[in-house]
Amino acid sequence: MRRSRLLVSMMSLCLILVPPPGDAARAAQGRSGAPDLRNWLDRTVPALMRDAKMPGFSIAVVRDGETIYADGFGARDPRRNLPATADTLYGIGSITKSFVAIGILQLVDTGAIRLSDPVKRHIPFEVGLPGKPITIHHLLTHGIGLPSLATSSIALYRGLGVETGIPFGSPGDFYRFVNGAGDEIVDEPGKRFFYHNGAWRMLGHVIQEKSGMPFHRYVKERVIDPLGMRRTTFDLGAFESDADRSVLHLRNADGSHRPAPFPYPDPEDNPGFSFLLAAGGLVSSVNEMTRYLNTLLDMGAHPGGRLASRESMAAMQTIQIDLPDGHYGRRGYGYGLTITPAFFGHAMLSHGGSIIVSTAYMAIVPDLRAGVIMMGNGSGMSYATLAESVFAVLMGRVPDDVIPALQIEERMKRLAGDYETYRGVERVKVLIRGGLLYMEERDPLNPGDTDLTPLIPEDPTLATMKFHTLSNGLKHAGEFRAGEDGGIEMIYGRYRYHRVN
Repeated sequence: MRRSRLLVSMMSLCLILVPPPGDAARAAQGRSGAPDLRNWLDRTVPALMRDAKMPGFSIAVVRDGETIYADGFGARDPRRNLPATADTLYGIGSITKSFVAIGILQLVDTGAIRLSDPVKRHIPFEVGLPGKPITIHHLLTHGIGLPSLATSSIALYRGLGVETGIPFGSPGDFYRFVNGAGDEIVDEPGKRFFYHNGAWRMLGHVIQEKSGMPFHRYVKERVIDPLGMRRTTFDLGAFESDADRSVLHLRNADGSHRPAPFPYPDPEDNPGFSFLLAAGGLVSSVNEMTRYLNTLLDMGAHPGGRLASRESMAAMQTIQIDLPDGHYGRRGYGYGLTITPAFFGHAMLSHGGSIIVSTAYMAIVPDLRAGVIMMGNGSGMSYATLAESVFAVLMGRVPDDVIPALQIEERMKRLAGDYETYRGVERVKVLIRGGLLYMEERDPLNPGDTDLTPLIPEDPTLATMKFHTLSNGLKHAGEFRAGEDGGIEMIYGRYRYHRVN
């Protein structure tokens, strides 16, 4: 019988954490003021890239209408060792949704559609509950009551060479697939948030139907070009011919990356189905996206006019449906934006994006007149935490002292490592995976036999450091604590483990 199965009859214990050596220094820095933004980013980003094995990364920060930082790190093309720059093009993934939302709001402003319109009035969408139609508003908020149908998985996997077997080459294929999912509804519209890429493809189709233009051309002409974002595009040919474009990378199981193609097709090849790209097909650079951040901060106003009415932009930036609470309390979704109302006393609006082989994240804090945009030609970096840290620096704070995700990560790192019992007879590893601690046990008699047990914190912030495991519905607690030699030890089940690195 394996050790993990023998441990389940043991005691409830509490976890004591040793303060890290660097805390005093960080506290002193906090008293003397936040670090300089450029120095902080120049020190922090390379370490994050190393941990994520990210090939290339670009970031820009705006404040009061000016770009106060813009730079690239690593390589946009590692094989040729071409540097990432602030002008390097990446796929921005689901940040595209906010552009689509503005396109819809433009149609609302002109009276072509209403947010309360049933979706089926404009496109051949047939799913819904009797007397409770799914509306344009519900599409914009991911509140259609229908769980995700994984339409992006179908499209992106195909682009990366893996077929799901689902026909997906035309609007007809799309609606046959979506309309066949009527039995998948789990709640009435507006009651529950299910992140839904298919809903945004339908929004793209609404734009196409009501404007009389292919979706990608409308968004380019009516949302992107007015801001002077000349290289931001859905056009795959334009991306691939650009001298400063990133080579995109797929993350391997070991965390390394390998080159991969842009997974979305060129919409010009199939313009009638260009709304396939409405869920996340744009490419852009951080320099061009600073124009967009400033327009969002100005509620749609830009030097040439307005993208949409102030009333529509206000609705876009207002919580329309609630999300689970986060580190800063309440969270919600507006129209193409996630909203955190109480980020250190300020509203923060954000959205991430991923097309598997390229990732991006944007956030603005209107009260500070500040925003950040970041992109990478791979995956694995914690963009949201980095964005929050940038705002903390702009607020005069030390990120390590105030950003919950950084504090939790630091606490986990102190506990991770190799552990062994008295004289090394029994050994385990404590690992960090997906933001959770795990205990890995290998059977010496069967080296290929491994148990991986999650160590579930009683306090999600790990402040009290009480953990338990679960077996057959029963909790079994363990304890980390300060050892007599100043190190960390873990008492779990019958054993006392000492960390050896």
